[in-house]
Amino acid sequence: MSSSDPIAQASTEQHMPRYYAQRASEYERVFERPHRQPNIATLQAWLRQQFAGRRVLEVATGTGFWLPAATAEALSWQCTDINPEVLAEARAKPLDFERVKFQLADAYALNLVPASTPSPFDAGFAGLWFSHVPVSRQAAWLQQFHGQLQAGSCVVLMDNRYVEGDSTPIGRVDSEGNGYQLRQLADGSQHEVMKNFPSEARMRELLGAQVSEFEWTELDYFWTLRYRLR
Repeated sequence: MSSSDPIAQASTEQHMPRYYAQRASEYERVFERPHRQPNIATLQAWLRQQFAGRRVLEVATGTGFWLPAATAEALSWQCTDINPEVLAEARAKPLDFERVKFQLADAYALNLVPASTPSPFDAGFAGLWFSHVPVSRQAAWLQQFHGQLQAGSCVVLMDNRYVEGDSTPIGRVDSEGNGYQLRQLADGSQHEVMKNFPSEARMRELLGAQVSEFEWTELDYFWTLRYRLR
């Protein structure tokens, strides 16, 4: 099923923060699925390694599921999210709060580092966020995220793969190729959520010559992408 209604797309986009605020207390149940545990353990160890000795800017931190592992050896870590509800969940994690800081920020308008100011961040991370960025905004989002980082920074993106029979089905696809899932919360309410599953080819197309050391990896249920800004 497809739709070309831009008003419907905008409405779904605007609803996303409210959906995740409502889902904050139950969000991490998705990580409890037994068959996903080997992938999760692999990613936790990998993230710890990627950010060792780094000063990291994270976009869309959410409830901070990955924080205990990812921040373990980082020099500093700046968490950001638009929702105070999810950051409250993240702050409840066992973290070193001397190194891990939290700030409310819109992922589409970060502005943590003014254009005239050198960035303190030499690494960037977005876990399970890119799949919610509309196709038409992906290039611009990457550009503004990179603009918050130092030249030569290491960037890690990580997200879900679509697995038939395991992933929530895509109920419709709009005219620019965005997929939408119908999800239900514990209170019985239903919410349409944008969810895209970009390919390696799509990410290479988006990033092009602006990055080096492009490393794409697919696990059973997740993909990871590590690259360096030129």
